[in-house]
Amino acid sequence: MLFTSFEFFILVVITFVLYYLPLLNRWQVLILIVASLVFYSVNQANLLWLLLLSVSINIVSSYCVIYGRTDLRQFHAIWGVVANLSILCFFKYGPLLSRTFLSPDSSLAETLVALPLPVGISFFTFQGISLVVDTYRYRDVPQFRSLIVKNWAQHAQNVFFFKAFFPQLVSGPIVKAHFFLPQISPKFLSNIKWDACFRALVVGYFLKTVVADNLKDYTALIAYPYFEGYSSLTLVGLLFGYSMQIFADFAGYSLIALGLAGLFGYDFPINFNFPYVAVSFSDFWRRWHISLSSFLREYLYIPLGGNRHGDFRTYLNLMLTMVLGGLWHGAAWSYAVWGFAHGLALAVERFVDHRFVSKPGAMSQIGRGILVFGYVTLLWLLFKLPDFNHVIAYCQALASNVHKPHDMRALGLIALYSLPVIAYHVHYLVQEQVAHYQSVRWEFVGYGLMLFLVITNAGSEGVFIYFQF
Repeated sequence: MLFTSFEFFILVVITFVLYYLPLLNRWQVLILIVASLVFYSVNQANLLWLLLLSVSINIVSSYCVIYGRTDLRQFHAIWGVVANLSILCFFKYGPLLSRTFLSPDSSLAETLVALPLPVGISFFTFQGISLVVDTYRYRDVPQFRSLIVKNWAQHAQNVFFFKAFFPQLVSGPIVKAHFFLPQISPKFLSNIKWDACFRALVVGYFLKTVVADNLKDYTALIAYPYFEGYSSLTLVGLLFGYSMQIFADFAGYSLIALGLAGLFGYDFPINFNFPYVAVSFSDFWRRWHISLSSFLREYLYIPLGGNRHGDFRTYLNLMLTMVLGGLWHGAAWSYAVWGFAHGLALAVERFVDHRFVSKPGAMSQIGRGILVFGYVTLLWLLFKLPDFNHVIAYCQALASNVHKPHDMRALGLIALYSLPVIAYHVHYLVQEQVAHYQSVRWEFVGYGLMLFLVITNAGSEGVFIYFQF
């Protein structure tokens, strides 16, 4: 069930009405749980049991860490994390490992390759890990310990809700336990921040339906062997368009999720902070998919040692974190290459900045921003073409197809539908740089125009790109 579908709209309306009925106020969390199960069942009813298994593991392990025997708390935390990762690895990476290490004729290989990929497994698994690890880390902190209520049924309900809340269930953002659990309480219509919800939903649906869904019809040309027939300029335009599309698609989804959560009285963290204005690779990762990058930093990079054990270990930890972050995105070695390339960029940047670069001037920052955007955009090829041989073929076509005729129609429409993303980032820069910048008088015109275009110029319905992760 897509956020852009009519069925989803009906589900949200029915859930919203029931949720705020005074007679049902005490059942609010259960209403959202039921709505979330309906939402997930429409996507993959045959794998609903896996979500329930994941929820059960985290209910039991987190409760045992807090209220179990003192000498077994570490054991409960470890098995909880291992169980979460085992489910993720089996269903997501079983096919990759079988293709890499097993004979294709073996029955085990055939079984693993045929495994379905549960929608949202990476997101709800990471939230489960967050719950177990936070419970173990902060079990003696009164403020956090109070969140794991001793009443077993209440605890189970809270964890179920935390893991399955439908706005973030299948594509994030990854919400940490210590951020979400304190918010569970009765909600009222007066709690809704209508202005913030309206802005998030309008911008989110505009980015998804008008920008991303229209761009996808042209970036679909980035497919083997079709791209080999296009000119170098057209191939550059297609790649630029895909960079705009993947931002609009995922940032749009995250804003819709934020707006939907707000309608039910819950706050989600911002997941994108204008990443294409980044002037360094570290700046990019502070702005892109913030919930994932912060999760990797907090639960992987820092536990590995972070930057506390000398330069070599710092670079190694950066590389390892980014490679694993790449594999989190997809069960193909091209995603590991993507993570390695980003890790290498972060390591080189850190090495250079610490030894040779003073505070950059304005022109230097512009140059670095262009370099970062170009590098990030080129690496998106590994998302669009998971077969690494096809990525190499695309790069060869970029270099050799200089004299082929340009597809001006595709280039023109890509430029047109990319303009809103460019304007979105430019507006942010103007607000940052110009003192006392005021745009309130034009805001409602802008939101009205976006809403009009959502209704009249939405592209054909497309699955969110990050559903596959």
